[in-house]
Amino acid sequence: MSRSRSRSLSLSRRSVLATTAAAATAAAVGPLATANAAHAAPTLPDGTSKDKVLVVGMDGLRHDVIAAAKAPHLKSMMANGTYGTSLLYADPMAATSSGPGWSTISTGVWPDKHGVKENSFAGKNYGKYPGFLARLAQVRPQLSTYAAVDWKPLDAQGTVTPGADAKLVLDGDADGYTGHDATIAAETESILRNQNPDVLFVYFGQTDIVGHNSGAASAQYREVIDVQDGYLGRLLTAIRARPSYATERWTVIVTTDHGHTGSGGHGGSAIEERRTFVLAQGPGIAAGARPADTRLVDVAATVYRQLGIVPDPAWGLDGKPVQERSTDPFEALYPQLRGRTDENGIPAGILGWTPTAPSGWSVVNSAMGTGGVAEWRGWSFATDEFWSRSQRDQSRELNVRSRGIFAVADSDEWDDKASSGPYDSTLVTPAYAVAGTSTVTLGFTTLYRQEGNQSARVLASWNGGAPVEVKRYTSDVISQPQALTLDVPAGAANVSFRFHYTGSNNWYWVIDGVTVTAS
Repeated sequence: MSRSRSRSLSLSRRSVLATTAAAATAAAVGPLATANAAHAAPTLPDGTSKDKVLVVGMDGLRHDVIAAAKAPHLKSMMANGTYGTSLLYADPMAATSSGPGWSTISTGVWPDKHGVKENSFAGKNYGKYPGFLARLAQVRPQLSTYAAVDWKPLDAQGTVTPGADAKLVLDGDADGYTGHDATIAAETESILRNQNPDVLFVYFGQTDIVGHNSGAASAQYREVIDVQDGYLGRLLTAIRARPSYATERWTVIVTTDHGHTGSGGHGGSAIEERRTFVLAQGPGIAAGARPADTRLVDVAATVYRQLGIVPDPAWGLDGKPVQERSTDPFEALYPQLRGRTDENGIPAGILGWTPTAPSGWSVVNSAMGTGGVAEWRGWSFATDEFWSRSQRDQSRELNVRSRGIFAVADSDEWDDKASSGPYDSTLVTPAYAVAGTSTVTLGFTTLYRQEGNQSARVLASWNGGAPVEVKRYTSDVISQPQALTLDVPAGAANVSFRFHYTGSNNWYWVIDGVTVTAS
């Protein structure tokens, strides 16, 4: 039977909601705070690029609630842009709170790189993995950049604002987010209309406050989404009203740092807390696309792509542009995905697994025992939404570097139903041509948890001969890229690879993003 692991939730972004914030929540859906609209905007350097990017961050906005709100501007962007939803990590990689979330958005890398696990920002590694505005200041200093936030740590901790030519930093925790969000909208609107910025990041925090106080299932939450949608609409209108708009190439990206439970709150591992999205509209970004391979780290990579900047591999980005699709062979399996069979804790409407391998691949279960949970009888192919729901808090949430559909051998979940015999399954790749080459490199991403007597081996078969072990895992590997480079034997015309896993009631092995390159 699967073991539940105890967890300690780190405090959410506002661990204590002050009375001023609570009062601000009550006013969240009222008229825009016109008194703040008079805030004088700073003067930015004149922009130098026709490629321009606006990133709008809405804190704690659960994407599955947008449909129930009015939100005409968000819905218009969905129709005219690319809208990818995904799930976050959870502890022990990081809490589903704002520090890790905005760090992931800004840097384009996961918490195991940027170092922020909760809202103390202890362990932050922005020196190696700076935010995209700081990176732009290094590689394209002639760009005119601006940042506006009213959660102060995004400035004080160096998460978002470093590198900006001008910034607006307000204190929503002290003063309430309603008025400060309105000030950010008004100042940014003025800059867009009257100046020539190139890249802007603006942040609105009131969605999170209402999520905490009223819950994501409340009318108040839907109403505050509409308020922030109104701010987005003003910014879009200001862009289109620019005298030089016809000669400019604008990209607008909207995103969030985490979700909320229905009753309010985040920081834990519930699916509702882990929900995030990236919504983008601009040149080269498909209208109406709903990619299943988007991740939160893709915001920064999209900013760079839209500005014509090719990231240096030394930056170590985990993201890719939202318009770039994964070429993983498992992505072809979407039409075959099915709903639950034995996993009754997963909602019936979620189509997220199949035992059918992609064309040219195979699963060998000849040594596999009988019975067990049907979804995990040998190597299966699943989505994050489906697999991570099978059991919380056993690190399935940490499969962050897999995208879309991945292969998983999960002996732990298989053993949750009566079975007889061992868990013993092999995933076999197609044969790849290697004639005339000296080396071949097998690349893949893996999440592996080791326990007991389980085994995880990678084997190579040359010209269809007996498989030879080339890699064995004996300790945890938490969602990391792998590269195995092998010498090609004399006379070898092709090679296929096998991922052989044995286990019982003890953990799992995930494989994704398989590539084979001969040279």
